[in-house]
Amino acid sequence: MNSKQQVVDALIPVLPDTMTKDEIEMKIERPKDSDNGDYAFPTFFLAKELHKAPQMIAQELLPQIDQSNFEQVVIAGPYINFFLDKVQVGAAILDEVLTDPANYGSSDLGNGGNVPIDMSSPNIAKPMSMGHLRSTVIGNSLANILTKVNYNPIKINHLGDWGTQFGKLMAAYKMWGSEEEVKADPINTLQKYYVRFHQEDKENPALDDDARAWFKKLEDGDEEATHLWEWFRSESLKLFMKIYDLLGIEFDSFNGEAFYNDKMDEVVKMLEDKNLLQESKGAEIVDLEKYDLNPALIKKTDGATLYITRDLAAAIYRKRTYNFVQSLYVVGNEQQNHFKQLKAVLKEMGFDWSDNIHHIPFGLITQGGRKLSTREGHIILLENVLNDAIELARKQIDEKNPDLPNDDEVAKEVGVGAVVFHDLKNERLNNFDFDLAEVVRFEGETGPYVQYAHARAESILRKAGKPDLNDVNKSITDPNAWKVIKALGQYKDIIQRAAREYEPSVVAKYAIQLSKDFNQYYAHSKILVEDNEKMARLTLVQAVSDVLKSALALLGVKAPDEM
Repeated sequence: MNSKQQVVDALIPVLPDTMTKDEIEMKIERPKDSDNGDYAFPTFFLAKELHKAPQMIAQELLPQIDQSNFEQVVIAGPYINFFLDKVQVGAAILDEVLTDPANYGSSDLGNGGNVPIDMSSPNIAKPMSMGHLRSTVIGNSLANILTKVNYNPIKINHLGDWGTQFGKLMAAYKMWGSEEEVKADPINTLQKYYVRFHQEDKENPALDDDARAWFKKLEDGDEEATHLWEWFRSESLKLFMKIYDLLGIEFDSFNGEAFYNDKMDEVVKMLEDKNLLQESKGAEIVDLEKYDLNPALIKKTDGATLYITRDLAAAIYRKRTYNFVQSLYVVGNEQQNHFKQLKAVLKEMGFDWSDNIHHIPFGLITQGGRKLSTREGHIILLENVLNDAIELARKQIDEKNPDLPNDDEVAKEVGVGAVVFHDLKNERLNNFDFDLAEVVRFEGETGPYVQYAHARAESILRKAGKPDLNDVNKSITDPNAWKVIKALGQYKDIIQRAAREYEPSVVAKYAIQLSKDFNQYYAHSKILVEDNEKMARLTLVQAVSDVLKSALALLGVKAPDEM
């Protein structure tokens, strides 16, 4: 039931032939105050073509509009305001949700096109901190949203699994390490070795020579160095997977920096063949002055390649492998210049598909106003935060519902969901302060609040005996229901907007508002009272449950039936 389409269809016969269906649809607005109708059509833009004042145009158009499918159509200055037939439209929306709840809100924006999403990307041999949360959950939610509009996302965890730090780690391990200690607590032990190396090389710079020698061995394929690298990588991945399992996130590829080692020579050769490489103080660069960007440093004076060389190789590999229609990089806001350079170099190489590469930047998580920083020691481990959130959820659940079955599972879904939801309800580019007690509250604009609204809907349906609602009359005359039904009808538009703007907060804010509208309806209307509209009201409750569950799933958050 596309109620907006009803408005378009009513306007087409009365507007100038020069206007297309899509242009009319783009002009239609939703009034902020529902007293001004469900949709509004402004006439300002017609003034030039028709040589009349907008108010006069609205007055002349009104009597020509077929109002039979509307409650009323009225004029407010230069606007034509449409009031939908609440009973008829409401029944159609509820029927559409309940007919196929799993696919409600879906559309075909993407036409099945591939979209690699570069996300999460922790460094091997270092613990995953809260700093990794945003890239991980934003990338996962975007994958879910894009799937809903028929793209085919490919989630890539571009691991930080190469570089001189591995030489330092190997040198440290050979000097002070033990296999038993690493196996007992891999990440913290390797991190301890790495920190000790940095402390000691201040007094003994010769350690850097050891590190360089070990990394050279690794680059040359030395058996022992390769074994150590593979071991450190696999132990790190085990711990990362534990966190990803907690978050309920899976990946399609773990190809990290090391994967592109043998693919960079081709990139350098392509740059040379196109005469794009220039020498600058012994290094090799690509001049990007015409893009108003600093030069892209491709090779250092010692011949070593850099991040951008690797990212060029990765971009070309992904285009060849996936033939993507878009390629997303969910990476912090501070890397904006890097991605501008990456796209500019690809453009200079003649790859026009670089226009379909999009950096999806995001702001910082702070705590007490302070930036979380590994170097300054202000690091908060992600696993600890998730476990603390689960415990906090468990305490509140035990207080509210001590007899809840599966309380361990529900505490996990609520605690982890609270952390994920809190991140995603904030607009991507905004920084936000993290306070766990606020995040896991059951009241306010939180994940548990939305989960609780879903659980309340399920509780009402259980009390009603979980009736079959497919073939019942879905017409509701109660005016309190309209706000909820109208919100349900907007779900498809919400998902499309989130997909176009790469903005999961659009879905999170919608879920909060739908929960508020439903709770308000529940407070003012007796749903289970025996009358001829009881079954229709239950279809509304079922539709709210289905859509809240769907919206939470798009964010990567579970929706328990009981809390």
